[in-house]
Amino acid sequence: MSWRKWTQEEYDYLQEKWGTISLQSIARYLDRSENAIRIKVQRLGLGPFLEGGEYVSWNQLLIALGIQGGRRYKDISWIKNRGCPIKIKRVNNCSFKIIYLTEFWEWAEHNQDFLDFSKFEENMLGEEPEWVKNKRKMDYKKSIHYIKTPWTTIEDKRLEKLVNDYKYTYSEISKMMRRTEGAIQRRCIDLKLKGRPLRESPHNKWEEWQFDKLDELIDSGFTYEFIADEIGKSVKAIRGKVYVLYGTENLDKVRKIKRERQVG
Repeated sequence: MSWRKWTQEEYDYLQEKWGTISLQSIARYLDRSENAIRIKVQRLGLGPFLEGGEYVSWNQLLIALGIQGGRRYKDISWIKNRGCPIKIKRVNNCSFKIIYLTEFWEWAEHNQDFLDFSKFEENMLGEEPEWVKNKRKMDYKKSIHYIKTPWTTIEDKRLEKLVNDYKYTYSEISKMMRRTEGAIQRRCIDLKLKGRPLRESPHNKWEEWQFDKLDELIDSGFTYEFIADEIGKSVKAIRGKVYVLYGTENLDKVRKIKRERQVG
């Protein structure tokens, strides 16, 4: 392999693949020596994969969180819509996306309801804030309790039958099908089903302990599904009550509102 100038495409490939596939595979794909790859990695400041530095690349972060594919979607949903603090690092006429770990954890704490840590190994990004352990545990339980795979034809037919029976609520169908209530609602729309699950009785009033428990669980970072199990209300009912109390169903925004009220 003779010396030749690095291209932007090679820089992009190295930044994307570093830490996700072997050094040998990168060298083979780029038709460069392993030593040349090591030198370029050092000059670019990529560093050892997730070795407790101040920052990691955008790609390394997603890999650490167990996220594969859909990079364009992540650029929109994470960065554009939710303000994930991605920065551009420029080295030797090459640029790539990075994120500082302290800024990531601060952003992640305010977007807990949006993130799924079920596939995120402990301390993969170095020392973690205290809240992460509880979040990982909840997400792992949710991944076991609820099905996330694409809907099958058999499931679609079963859902249609349960809805057309006009006997079950969203909560009851959710338990029977092991899908979240939100997933049930979205699937009914996707299938253009004319019927809908029964609504819960409006006479089923909230008790004082349920309000107290709701506040406690929201502060602790619990999701709607787990709050529903704890206080004996459907996710739909809880979402409605949260909206009435805070003007939004987004639990991350609710936690921010609660913090601001406490400070005020």
